[in-house]
Amino acid sequence: MLKKLDDNLTLFYTSNFPYNKKVNSDKKYLVTIGIGGNIGNVKKRFDKLFLYLKADTRFDIIMTSPLLLNPPFGFLNQNNFLNGIIELKTNLAPNDFLKNMQRLEKRLGRKRSFQDAPRTLDIDIIFFDNKTINTQKLIVPHKDWANRESVIIPLKYMNKLKTK
Repeated sequence: MLKKLDDNLTLFYTSNFPYNKKVNSDKKYLVTIGIGGNIGNVKKRFDKLFLYLKADTRFDIIMTSPLLLNPPFGFLNQNNFLNGIIELKTNLAPNDFLKNMQRLEKRLGRKRSFQDAPRTLDIDIIFFDNKTINTQKLIVPHKDWANRESVIIPLKYMNKLKTK
C-alpha cells in the first residue's frame, strides 16, 4: 500500500514496515536508527536487514516506520531515496552497536564513495537511549536529524502507532 503525501513524498507500507512488537524487551538501551538507500531493490534490502536484526539475539526490534520515498539532499544528481526508521533495544554499548551496524551495511552491499552519494544501504544512529555522544566516530543524536524529512516524517508515523 502507498500513501502520497505530496508531489515529492510517498509513504509505502510493507509486511515489515511498519511493524509494532507487542512484547516488552528486557534489554538495556533503546536505539533509533534511520535506514536509507537508492540503489537496486531497496525494499528487499530493508526486509533482509529487518530479518537479520530480528534473528540476532542481541537486538529486539520494537517498532518500524512506514517507508518514505523522498528526494535526495546534498548531492542532488541521483535517484530518490527510500528511508525508514527502526526502533530496537540492545545491551550493546554505543561503539559496539555502531560496529555491528557498519558490518550489516557492508554485508548488504554498502560501498562508501563520497558524502551524500547514492548507496545501497545507509544505517544512521539517530538516538541511542537518552545519550549525547560526540566522538570522531559517532555523534548522537545524529547530526541535523531534526531538519530531515527522511527522519521526521517516519518518526511522526511511529508516534501515531504508539498512541494507538
